[in-house]
Amino acid sequence: MAEGKHGIFTHPVLTNIGSKYNKTAAQTALRWNIQRGVVIIPKSTHKERMEENLDIWDFQLSDEDMAAINALDLGHSEIIDHSLAETAKWLNGWKIHD
Repeated sequence: MAEGKHGIFTHPVLTNIGSKYNKTAAQTALRWNIQRGVVIIPKSTHKERMEENLDIWDFQLSDEDMAAINALDLGHSEIIDHSLAETAKWLNGWKIHD
């Protein structure tokens, strides 16, 4: 979730959809990923947020809500630019096995 960068936790679309289910924008984003079959591993050091991250199994987003969130797709990562040569060099430097 990009560590909350780019306003994801206050995004009006996620906030409005979440309010329909009595959930936060973060919970809405997590649920959206789950419903798309994406494995998510949210990170937090705060107990309250850890509990909140687990509290996404008692609701399901409607097809309309899923489409509204899908429409937010920018078509590129906001975390890393995969098209840069420097990024490819950095990724290739990772040793993942012996």
